[in-house]
Amino acid sequence: MAHNPVNHPARPVYRAIGGLTGLYLAGFGVLGVIENSGAEFFAQNDTLVLGQGANLGYSIISAVVGILVLVGTAIGRNIDTVINKLLGYGFMVLGLASLAVMRTDANFLDFSMSTAIVSMVIGMVLLMAGMYGKIGTEEEVRAWQEARLLL
Repeated sequence: MAHNPVNHPARPVYRAIGGLTGLYLAGFGVLGVIENSGAEFFAQNDTLVLGQGANLGYSIISAVVGILVLVGTAIGRNIDTVINKLLGYGFMVLGLASLAVMRTDANFLDFSMSTAIVSMVIGMVLLMAGMYGKIGTEEEVRAWQEARLLL
């Protein structure tokens, strides 16, 4: 997209923020797996990890997503921006869907209100890191600056 900045001066900061978000997700996932070891995969047992509701299924999903974000951050080369954007949109959808099913039997990831809020915040942070972390050629930079001036 021509409206997203290319070679933003704060790109290393956004990349670090994306990496820290991946580290948080991986840590949350590992702690959730430890806390829920021996429980059912999609148990609705109101187990709290770091103040958030989590069962074994959501903990494994968080750990895998966190590792994926960390790998993307380590690789760089705009792979991190694609991963951060896709997973950011995914976390936003997950947070909204969890709000819809929170007090029903369909809450198979055992989300609480705090988990839904954190999911939305993680989605926004990953989107921000993905939108501002892109690197490109001089032609892409000129196209972005021209698009910005037209607005």
